[in-house]
Amino acid sequence: MHSGQRRLTGALIAVLPLIAAWTAQAQDYPTHPVRMITDSAAGSSIDVPMRIIADGLSKVWGQQAVVVNQPGAGGAIAARAAASAIPDGYTFGHPNELAYGTNGRGRLTHLVGELLQSRGDIKLLMVPYSGGTAQVLNDMMGKRIALVFDSYSGLAGAIEAGNAVPLAVASDKRLAIFPNLPTVAETLPGYEAGGWQVLVAPLGTPEAIVKKANADLNKALADPDVQQRLAKLGRTDTPMSPEETLAFIHSEQAKWAPILTQIGVAH
Repeated sequence: MHSGQRRLTGALIAVLPLIAAWTAQAQDYPTHPVRMITDSAAGSSIDVPMRIIADGLSKVWGQQAVVVNQPGAGGAIAARAAASAIPDGYTFGHPNELAYGTNGRGRLTHLVGELLQSRGDIKLLMVPYSGGTAQVLNDMMGKRIALVFDSYSGLAGAIEAGNAVPLAVASDKRLAIFPNLPTVAETLPGYEAGGWQVLVAPLGTPEAIVKKANADLNKALADPDVQQRLAKLGRTDTPMSPEETLAFIHSEQAKWAPILTQIGVAH
């Protein structure tokens, strides 16, 4: 699969690169709606920023960018749908213990908790949920679990309503919107955990649309309205080349491989 070249960074890092079309068609691309398949549930911390980006791309393209939610099977359903799509540039993907809620075993919200246990030499009880962040928050507010690990976009409503109290951010720097909220690294030096999103196209998608779509994504992300809306979610965007994106992904794989082995998740 191809990956693109802009990254959004937040409390949990999000990488949003892009994708692909035939050279002869690149200048006219796209000529009809483009699907963006995600394994997240509607309204989740991943879904919200994706819809903001989709709105921006729709403005740039004059064609609708449609977010298609296909959660389940640990992301396999969405990945399969994206990988099997026609490579034409019109489909993109992929009890004495404190209990913390996650969006599923092996998902980032689980790994962040495992990394905290490993680095902090503490013991937590992981409780997986299939209903997304809303279900996790509901049980936290009902005092059935003690902690939630998620991006700010997924927790903003609960925090603003006073139903959740932020303790720390997993990024390497404090968030501009919460300058007084410490990072985990201030207590556990070297701790950094980030979530990232990558839009990919099926193998065989022509390089011309990879470049065209990347340029269009950059234009969409430069839109003041898009930047303002993403900033409210605690995210900032950083340009990345396809090569830099691939290197970043490899570094993340190397970081999380020991944790995945530790919890017995194949990788």
